[in-house]
Amino acid sequence: MPLYEHVFISRQDLSNTQAEGLIEHFSTVLADNGGKVVDHEYWGVKTMAYKINKNRKGHYAYLRTDAPASAVQEMERLMRLHDDVMRVLTIKMDELPEGPSIQMQKRDERDSRRERR
Repeated sequence: MPLYEHVFISRQDLSNTQAEGLIEHFSTVLADNGGKVVDHEYWGVKTMAYKINKNRKGHYAYLRTDAPASAVQEMERLMRLHDDVMRVLTIKMDELPEGPSIQMQKRDERDSRRERR
């Protein structure tokens, strides 16, 4: 089955448990349609570059999935209809990277782009 990475932003008004509940909700949608969530991460509340629906911040969530295209389309459709989800990004991957995402790695573990002065 194809491999995907999904990032979605939910409203800042939600509590952390409600935002993590959205991850579980969309994971069950994938499972019901024949897919599975390989890994998921809750990145927390982050400030956005511009306002979306009058919100400056949002709860960011990240999913790595192994699912057929029909399951991903259904999940995206439900995400776009859900009132709490503001934005969705889905990327098809050739292979999923191992370990935590860049957002979850410590600053010391990241590759340095340049030497600090």
